[in-house]
Order: sequence, then structure tokens, then C-alpha cells
Amino acid sequence: MKTLHCGRFRLALDRPLIMGIVNLTPDSFSGDGVGGDVERAIAHAHAQVAAGADILDLGAESSRPGAPPVSADDELLRLLPLLKALRDVSVPLSVDTMKPEVMRAALAEGAAMINDIAALALPGAVAAVAETDAAVCLMHMQGEPRTMQQNPQYADVVAEVGAYLEGRARECEMAGIGHDRIVLDPGFGFGKTAEHNLALLRALPELALRGFPVLAGLSRKSLLGAITGRPVGERLPASLAAALIAVQKGAAIVRVHDVAATRDALAVLNAVEIN
Repeated sequence: MKTLHCGRFRLALDRPLIMGIVNLTPDSFSGDGVGGDVERAIAHAHAQVAAGADILDLGAESSRPGAPPVSADDELLRLLPLLKALRDVSVPLSVDTMKPEVMRAALAEGAAMINDIAALALPGAVAAVAETDAAVCLMHMQGEPRTMQQNPQYADVVAEVGAYLEGRARECEMAGIGHDRIVLDPGFGFGKTAEHNLALLRALPELALRGFPVLAGLSRKSLLGAITGRPVGERLPASLAAALIAVQKGAAIVRVHDVAATRDALAVLNAVEIN
């Protein structure tokens, strides 16, 4: 059985895992950011675990299209109190950041995974993770959050995203990050049109064949709004459908806002597939 090595945790990949989102930003696209309210963030994190999250993903800088950058100091000001409060939680803590200095501080405080939209491309990022036993999720993004959705273009989005992620994974392995610590994320909505996103979703089996677990983050995203015409707050049914499709096409992890509903949907899928 394949496992994902996340610090002191070993997560079996014999079923799809649910990564529950905990947004510490005041400007999350999904409307669920808690800003500087640490007590609210702690309560939400525990609620996500109780609802069935296998991993918690803590994000202190918005990466929504057009989002302005946040300094490392501000990011850590939001993150560190929550990491300290959740040190003994029963699931791995992932930190959604692209800054090496934030990675180092978060890992020192017990984070078991780094979820990097820049795929550890910034100087010092690979070393920050390689020096630990933490896992890493390498995501593809064309451009950067402020401009990534202005005019994304690809000759072949599936081939380009797959080649980029494989290249980043090989660089991580060469630096000493074990194969069983690496997850790949095609980056739905990060420098992609709706058609690009759909092409990647259809091609998840191809990405999964590269030998690394694949994470799919489609929850509440604009692709689902484009398909359904629904605003962010009304995208739960579409998010559940997207999560089920991603799992059926090989995703090992789904990153979601609505953990309990996703857990139930996956339970039904599992019951059908094993009987």
C-alpha cells in the first residue's frame, strides 16, 4: 500500500484523503477567511477534523486572482498562533505558502506539509523542505496571483503542466525529498481558463500515472461558477460533483472547504465501488 510521509504521520493512500481548508486571510475568494481571529480559526480547524479531514491546510496569504502579496512577517503573525494551538491535533498540518522563511518557521512549529503554489521554485524553498521530513505539494501556476488570469495561454495545457510538475518533483528528489513525500497539484484556476481546467480534470489519470499522488483543489472555484452560474456561496453541489469526478479520475487528495459533505459523498462512491 502506498503511503504519504508527512513528518510524524504516515497517511495510507488506499482511499482518497480529504484536505480541509482553514483560511487565515481577510480576503479569501470563498468568503471563509477568519483574518486575525485566532480563536475562530482554532474552532474551525477542530471542526474540520471532527467533520473528517485527514489533513488541515492553513493559509495566511490569499492566492485568489488579483490578490496583493503579503509580507512574510504578516503571514507568520497569522500562522504561528494557530500552529502553536494545533500542535497536538490528530492530523497533519499543511501550510499553504511560497516563502522559504515562512516554510522554515512553520516547519519548526510542527507543520508536517508545505503546500506551495510556486512548487518550491523560490530560492531556498527546496532546501527548507529537504532539511526536514515534511511532505510537499507542488502546484502548477502560470504567472503569479495578481496577473495569472489575465490571458493564460498554452499550446498543450496537459503536456505542459505535467512536464513542469514532473520536473519540479525530480528536482526535489535530487535535493533529498523522498518520493513518498511529494504530491502534485495541477493548479486548477491558477493561470488557466475554464477550458484549460476542464482539460486537466479530464486528464487527471495521465497525471496520476507519473507516480506521485495527485491533489485536486476545485472547491468553490470560478470554474464551477462558470459552469453553473452560481455565486461562491452556492457552489456546494458543484464542488461535490467536482471532487467525486477528480477521485474517479485518480486524485488521491481533494482539498475542500466543506469537509463533512465531501466525506459523505466519497462514502457513497466508495460503497458503490467496493460492492
